[in-house]
Amino acid sequence: MNHLDFPRIREMGILILTILCLNYIIPLSSIAAPLHRRQKAAGKTVSQRVIQVKEGPESVIWAVQLSDLHFSVHHPDRALDFKKIIAPTLQMINPSLVLITGDLTDGKSEDLLTMKQNEDEWLEYENVMKDVVRRSGLDKEIFYDLRGNHDNFGVPAVGGTYDFFSRHSINGQLGRRDNINSVTVETQDHKHLFVGLDTTASVGLRGPTNLFGHPTDNLFAQMDSHLSQWDHLSNKPLTKILFGHFPLSFSASSHSGKNLKDVFLNHSASTYLCGHLHSRFGKNLKRHHHQSSRNLLSSQKFFQFNIHQMSSGGTNNCPPGGPLPEFWEWEMGDWRKSRAMRVLAIDRGLVSYLDVDFSSGAKKTIVVPTFPLDSRTMSTNSGHESYRCLNMNPAPYQTVRALVFSVSPVLSVTARVYDRSPGTLNLVMETPMIKVSEEVSRGDFYAAPWNHKAFEDPSPDRFWLQIEVIDIKGSSTLTELRPFSIDGLGAKISWTWKEFFVMGCQWSALYYPIFWSAVYAFLCILLIPKLLLLFPRTQYSYKSFTAEKRYINGIFWALQELCRVPILWYGIVAYLLYLLLCPWFIGHVSTDVQETGYMTYMGWVVRSLKDVKAHEYIGSPDVMVIVLPHLFFVVFPAIFVSMAMAAERGVFKEHFLSQSGKKEEDDYRKSTKNSNINDRTRLKFCSGKRWIRKVLFAVSLAICWKHVMSCRTMMKAYDMNPLFHFPVYSFGIPFLLAYTAYKTRTIR
Repeated sequence: MNHLDFPRIREMGILILTILCLNYIIPLSSIAAPLHRRQKAAGKTVSQRVIQVKEGPESVIWAVQLSDLHFSVHHPDRALDFKKIIAPTLQMINPSLVLITGDLTDGKSEDLLTMKQNEDEWLEYENVMKDVVRRSGLDKEIFYDLRGNHDNFGVPAVGGTYDFFSRHSINGQLGRRDNINSVTVETQDHKHLFVGLDTTASVGLRGPTNLFGHPTDNLFAQMDSHLSQWDHLSNKPLTKILFGHFPLSFSASSHSGKNLKDVFLNHSASTYLCGHLHSRFGKNLKRHHHQSSRNLLSSQKFFQFNIHQMSSGGTNNCPPGGPLPEFWEWEMGDWRKSRAMRVLAIDRGLVSYLDVDFSSGAKKTIVVPTFPLDSRTMSTNSGHESYRCLNMNPAPYQTVRALVFSVSPVLSVTARVYDRSPGTLNLVMETPMIKVSEEVSRGDFYAAPWNHKAFEDPSPDRFWLQIEVIDIKGSSTLTELRPFSIDGLGAKISWTWKEFFVMGCQWSALYYPIFWSAVYAFLCILLIPKLLLLFPRTQYSYKSFTAEKRYINGIFWALQELCRVPILWYGIVAYLLYLLLCPWFIGHVSTDVQETGYMTYMGWVVRSLKDVKAHEYIGSPDVMVIVLPHLFFVVFPAIFVSMAMAAERGVFKEHFLSQSGKKEEDDYRKSTKNSNINDRTRLKFCSGKRWIRKVLFAVSLAICWKHVMSCRTMMKAYDMNPLFHFPVYSFGIPFLLAYTAYKTRTIR
């Protein structure tokens, strides 16, 4: 022992312990599940933020969605109501997440014509959210807000001087700088992945040409990483929820042709939550997307004529490999006018929601049924194939369940089921619901056992559920009656025409077909009659039309009358070529008045932005809100009125000649000269009798007024002068209509 070198032994021991730590302790610490994990996928680092739900009830989680707040310096009531109502409501609900899906501020002038960023609105939003977070008692980390198109008005670059979202939003303050942010809410036996999408354009134009979402190929690569982050790392069932601002009907495809719908289906998403459309188009802005095993008709690229893309269920055949991928798109109403809020619940993977209307004030009690699901908007896991073909665990079907949030203690909860098969509602089941007791609870969850097989029926809207809650003060709260289907059959509901217009039409795909169809139609109207004039046998007249009574002859005769006014015909053709080949106008496109660009039917070219190459168009198909109304409500009516005025002159000429007994125009001119009928007298006679021309002249004035109001909107929106920035666009149509009225005033 005396020969041992104890200092050396001590150093060797420390070295061995260090090696053990490096080889065992560090790997073990990497195996432990942290709150923030990072995974590399497709060359992109994905932050895996996980919220562990430790309190009961274990089978269900819930989140709150708000959208289209539109805080405005001109409408302070929006922020005041939000602060007064939402803070205590969030405290009562205690959600796992709060999702605010865009249009946080309004960005509009008082006359609604100038659309650019206003920092005072962003300061108001920041202060209101600080107050809401503090008074609700929630962790600020669970709030996720997204940029909407109003939050992007006139923002030339993300992170720049006018990008107030990055400084004043919750995501910006918490360092969530990416266009995609994801968070996982995990219970003991289930994972719930929430992925937020910012698809606003990289260059934010002023409105109104800032209407669409513009996902890029880079964003799609990030989406693949985020949506697949748990695919091979978890043995728990996984539900994927996506949230963004723009509905799919107002989302463009990327340069490579990818679209959001295909990505959602490929990753088996359950639900897509969005806003943007407000409530003015209808309360039923929902859409079911389904991946079909057969080839889809090409028209489905442009239209979906009903809420359900295809019939759900209705067959006992089980497709090989399980049910086909599907997801629901749920647009929600706005806070701006409707004061709407949504509570989203996921119970054992089954997704349901309740939209709450605060227009009449705060609610003392909110009830969200979680099972059975509403058969009109059932989520993926409750489909017909899932129930019939996959041998699912019957446990979730054995109880009626609901979340109950109340300011006052709840005295009783009762579930009632009605049968509507005879045509009237008949009560067939009434049972009390018992609170699912937990030692520590995030919220009150009620359940009642029932025989679910007794309600299997081929009709998805035969049975209807209603839940009544009575609090300790004796106040009663009734949920709306909602149909349900244990079989997983979906009840069909239809859009109104306005709902179809905004949800069923894929406007990004429709824009160019509509535009070119209109242009080709205009050119055919102008060129074909002109070509027919070159051949004597194909020339039409009013006499031939009245003799044969063929409408095609009358149409070609009217069109050829327009061709017989050369300056007018060439002027219309030149105006159409100008719209195709030249810039429509030049204007200021961002909040910075130094940023200018010019707009064509293909989009904007912003000259002063260094990251935008020459002739790289942005804001397409957003420019359709200017282009298509101009073509259909100004250009086409102007062509029609010009043609009608030319035809009216021809009809009146024939009538005048027949009344005077003359057959040829030369004889007519000679007789009028010999009779001392001067031009002034003839003009007075014509204007007194030609009532059709008066009507057409009034229509011309209406067209000019519509065009002037559109030009006024453009002037205010982009700080333009009509004389310098868009003279042809602003004065072309009024000039053509004025020339038409002048040229057709007499029968010469």
